[in-house]
Amino acid sequence: MSAKAITEATGKDILNRHLNVHGAGAATCRFATVNADTDWSKLSVDQPWLLTTPLVVKPDQLIKRRGKLGLIGVKKSFEQVKQWIGERINKDQKIGNAVGKLRNFIIEPFLPHTDAEEMYVCIYSHRSADTILFYHQGGVDIGDVDAKAVKLDVPVNSDLSLADVKSKLLKEVKDASQRERIAKFIGALYATFVDLYFTYLEINPLVVTADNLYILDLAAKLDSTADFICRPKWGEIDYPPPFGRDAYPEEAYIADLDAKSGASLKLTILNRNGRIWTMVAGGGASVIYSDTICDLGGASELANYGEYSGAPSEQQTYEYAKTILNLMTSSPKHPDGKVLITGGGIANFTNVAATFQGIITALREFQPKLVEHNVSIFVRRAGPNYQEGLRRMRDFGGTLGIPLHVFGPETHMTAICGMALGKRPIPKVASVEFSTANFLLPGGQQAQADLKAASDASSEALGSDEADNGSSASSASGHRNGSSLTRKFFSNTTKAIVWGMQQRAVQSMLDFDFICRREEPSVVAMVYPFTGDHKQKYYWGHKEILIPVYKKMSDAIHKNKEVDVLVSFASLRSAYESTLEVLEFPQIRTVAIIAEGIPENMTRKLILEADKKGVAIIGPATVGGVKPGCFKIGNTGGMLDNILHSKLYRPGSVAYVSRSGGMSNELNNIISKATDGVIEGIAIGGDRYPGSTFMDHIMRYQADPETKLIVLLGEVGGTEEYDVCAALQDGRITKPLVAWCIGTCASMFTSEVQFGHAGSCANSDRETATAKNKALREARAYVPDSFDTLGELIHHVYSELVKTGRVVPKEEVPPPTVPMDYSWARELGLIRKPASFMTSICDERGQELIYAGMPISEVLSKDVGIGGVISLLWFQRCLPSYVCKFFEMCLMVTADHGPAVSGAHNTIVCARAGKDLVSSVVSGLLTIGDRFGGALDGSARQFSEAYDTNLHPMEFVNKMRKEGKLILGIGHRVKSINNPDVRVKIIKEFVLENFPACPLLRYALEVEKITTNKKPNLILNVDGVIATAFVDMLRNSGSFTSEEAQEYINVGAINSLFVLGRSIGFIGHYMDQKRLKQGLYRHPWDDISYVIPEQYN
Repeated sequence: MSAKAITEATGKDILNRHLNVHGAGAATCRFATVNADTDWSKLSVDQPWLLTTPLVVKPDQLIKRRGKLGLIGVKKSFEQVKQWIGERINKDQKIGNAVGKLRNFIIEPFLPHTDAEEMYVCIYSHRSADTILFYHQGGVDIGDVDAKAVKLDVPVNSDLSLADVKSKLLKEVKDASQRERIAKFIGALYATFVDLYFTYLEINPLVVTADNLYILDLAAKLDSTADFICRPKWGEIDYPPPFGRDAYPEEAYIADLDAKSGASLKLTILNRNGRIWTMVAGGGASVIYSDTICDLGGASELANYGEYSGAPSEQQTYEYAKTILNLMTSSPKHPDGKVLITGGGIANFTNVAATFQGIITALREFQPKLVEHNVSIFVRRAGPNYQEGLRRMRDFGGTLGIPLHVFGPETHMTAICGMALGKRPIPKVASVEFSTANFLLPGGQQAQADLKAASDASSEALGSDEADNGSSASSASGHRNGSSLTRKFFSNTTKAIVWGMQQRAVQSMLDFDFICRREEPSVVAMVYPFTGDHKQKYYWGHKEILIPVYKKMSDAIHKNKEVDVLVSFASLRSAYESTLEVLEFPQIRTVAIIAEGIPENMTRKLILEADKKGVAIIGPATVGGVKPGCFKIGNTGGMLDNILHSKLYRPGSVAYVSRSGGMSNELNNIISKATDGVIEGIAIGGDRYPGSTFMDHIMRYQADPETKLIVLLGEVGGTEEYDVCAALQDGRITKPLVAWCIGTCASMFTSEVQFGHAGSCANSDRETATAKNKALREARAYVPDSFDTLGELIHHVYSELVKTGRVVPKEEVPPPTVPMDYSWARELGLIRKPASFMTSICDERGQELIYAGMPISEVLSKDVGIGGVISLLWFQRCLPSYVCKFFEMCLMVTADHGPAVSGAHNTIVCARAGKDLVSSVVSGLLTIGDRFGGALDGSARQFSEAYDTNLHPMEFVNKMRKEGKLILGIGHRVKSINNPDVRVKIIKEFVLENFPACPLLRYALEVEKITTNKKPNLILNVDGVIATAFVDMLRNSGSFTSEEAQEYINVGAINSLFVLGRSIGFIGHYMDQKRLKQGLYRHPWDDISYVIPEQYN
């Protein structure tokens, strides 16, 4: 929802900070807020006026007409206020049908005034203007404001004239001075309303005394989508739930997930102890499922409303499912058991298998509790990769221990509601329709051409029709005032530019073009301002093609003069500016805006500008639309198998318009089964102010001779459906129209529920779905009894059209062969391919990172340390704690050995030459070898071979001397037997004390006794002690077989500790040089011996 109500305290706080900036001349609102946690003593200290003035107290929980309900305490002392609140706080209160507890209160100073000083002011926004209401007599007895108040409309993007305020709104204010003050106040209030993105602001009463203006009671709503613009001015806003519905921490958790995600995640808890729980994919579908449950008598047991949509990840779906399952299984058991309805329409782009995997993980986690609560689960879903998703769910259902029934698109979307509530039988075996796309084999491009020639007869009518109408740019002359919206938007020659790097959506459009047998791709260019001009590779059938990507919109349009459609995937933050930019180019006649959550003021300005330019806007908050056989927008229609299944590759006779993008795919499915198919379908978008309206598209369908039947899927909220009623009654619409408005369940809830779409909230009885369905029926539209029977009614009306000859079904065009993307074919299990890489240490694909089988959360919670991480990633197992400690000690003692050693020296030289961190560290690492630090592997091999062949230490020393080889791990340039290396001492003592056995280290110490007798600096050095101890760990820790231990020695694993440890030091040297700002290093001449050959004489 975009327009969200705020508390009176929040509204007054915002006005206190901003209203007088615009010259309102109003008194600052003094108030204090109270809840169950309030410390009254501290409150009176912080707000001393509470003890010195008469007070007014009232609940602050979005309750209307508090005065009429006796919920205002007037002219009370501080102690009386405490008593008044104490008598009511946390007590049940019935208001209308809603019962809730009073928890939050607001206290204000009592303002003595007369009735004559009370006035009424209200500002609210609608599609084309902001309306200001004023009445010179305010207060609790104002009565019917709409009938009494004077109205002044301020058109969108226009300034308010104070002269208009005085002449039109303030006629009944006789005092000239007072009229001037009130006019300035209204002007400032309106400026604040616009500047801070209010959508509703009501003050009743506004008290106008001789010396000041006071805001007494206030109700307000903000456009929450403008948070990214207004947060600095608003501050942190807490949007309270409507009265009668408590705010739950689970709702806040899902709202937080939603805010951090590109997907849409919504949750409203209706009845914590209800037995019917839903987990529905899609904003429109979620409303329809709630409608159906209520229609079947389940309103009182419906526990929640919510949706997950917009391609949430597996992890996000898991978190959402886990939250619902926790709520479901933490409430009291129900004698009839509980049901979980996991439903949804046919997805456009959400990977059903991925989201189902998240749900399955949550179900597995809660399996014992689900059994305990006697839960039955009903699943219905379709869309991308749904076959795999349903298979996984069915397979998992066999192990769950509770009933789990799974259905796909062969089952009507809401049929599972009747099954779950025992109102319809559960089929023993579902008649599954498998409709995976036909493969286009090599050479199939020519077959496509032959098939196209064979189907020319069926496409001639379409071609001639399009020839009469021209391209979608040809007949545009004026938006809503001319023929702009009676023209055809799309043809089989439509060319489009896509804004945004949406490669999957573009490929989907090209695949649709190909199966529609278009001559050329519909997408000719892309615009992406965050990269330079380049080309992107896509498929046209089997052939690869290049589509140019431009940094500037102007370049894309000027180089593609045939383009008349823009498909914008710009984000909610950039959609406004990018759309205004494209409206400057007259060749663009249609713009589809996909983004959801564009602030309403911006959307209204876009609509105004598009009207002036004669440009049609589809969206915002839409998946787009489809013209079968011609063109589709973005991800509309979903995967190719669904496009084939719904016969969208060729035109039918039925046109539809819907608010919901998700439900548009379900309509494609319903209409393809009930009729000869879709001729055009548009989802206008779920926001309060869609760029084009139901009537805009219905009148286009009315003007199109190929459209024989029109379907309208409206919803609760707004009044656009009444325009359709008027057009039916006055004869502007003569074609049969089947209509249904979703959201009939809203009237059955005791408190207000905001559904998934921003516009789906009734602000009056007239905006309810029930009232609209009744009006449509009375206007002679065909209206079903529920969404459940919509398909049957469409089939009935279509059959009548066929019977009377108004529709002549055409011979079915054979489905085209279709190439399938490799990635989807693999995901569907249709192909297999050997992997290019294998890994056995880490897996990042699931809900959390896994190190050798251990989730990262467990790695941290068990505090295994760096040594434990090394044991997992290097050795694929949890090694004993003393081994992990040994690893960490080795890293510490090898981290650095001063700037003079070759590796550190190289790093320093590189850093001083201006190289980056990676280059500098790598230059140091490259010096590691047998001569510097890298002797660990060689030392391990030498000592191991000598020990394993039973050579006496003296024999080993003599053998190496005879062969002229150095004993790696023996000797130090500085340290000696008289000046021992402390590092060696530390590791040696730890190993001897903690390792279960260390024969190789003891052998090396015996060798050291012999070598130091010859020369005192031939000691066992760090390389030697680590190498021999490492071998002892491999052989004697009990964690490795002898073969594994030898393999690690052979592959050079022992050197890894020195490489990792010394990297720490190299990074330190790099940072040290940068911090000291050392310049380029040049080696001094006097440290170089120049040995130059003598010149030949």
